[in-house]
Amino acid sequence: MADKATRQAQRSPARRPRVRHNVTAAIGADICGGRFPPGTILPRESDLCETYGVSRTVIRESLKVLETKGLVRGRPRVGTLVCDRAEWNVLDAQILEWMGPDVLSAELLGSILEARRTVEPAAAFLAASRATAQEIADLERACDDMGDAEGDLEAFTAADARFHETLLKASHNKVFHQLSSIIHAALSYALHASNRAAVKRDEALDVHRELVDALRLRDGARAETCSRHILELAARDLSHLMGDAGDLKTH
Repeated sequence: MADKATRQAQRSPARRPRVRHNVTAAIGADICGGRFPPGTILPRESDLCETYGVSRTVIRESLKVLETKGLVRGRPRVGTLVCDRAEWNVLDAQILEWMGPDVLSAELLGSILEARRTVEPAAAFLAASRATAQEIADLERACDDMGDAEGDLEAFTAADARFHETLLKASHNKVFHQLSSIIHAALSYALHASNRAAVKRDEALDVHRELVDALRLRDGARAETCSRHILELAARDLSHLMGDAGDLKTH
């Protein structure tokens, strides 16, 4: 009996977080998928309990998590409001996953590209004078992995994301360093989209290698130019993916 009770006690703590995680994901996906549109009030807690088959406690905890992600906001005597999409934390990996096909919207990909245009060339310029030998070696290894990936889109994108995250860190700018972690998910989605759209990836890989060479030679202007060229290629490929270059912000 004691052994059975012990086993049950050991199992029970693992259940609740898993249930909450699943329900949080389910509600989040329903919000991002349009079942609960922005500006509307979510159903009452009792109705949510029935819909998702969990207790009020689990629903409340899930809504708290979704509130931290900007998806919902509690309003006294009104209920839980689904926030406007502009308030969603689109850098959150879970939200990007819940958005599904919507993550490939021209607006979102264009916004990510705009942010990269602002940050990455400056990071490349700084990295030319600040990157350590190990960081340059890590960037070169990422290029090698991109080359070795050949037709494997997932492997190519993973190495590509690692390259750009390392570049931000190699700037040794504290804000850029933090951004490398914050934008990881959004950057990976954007790179996956542009890499998927690219007819040939050799051109982008060559420019990545040229950027590494510029860092090795401590040539900041050349490194910045290479970074801008990489982003121009990304803008071109994303425009092809969207089917209408006018729909994508590229400036």
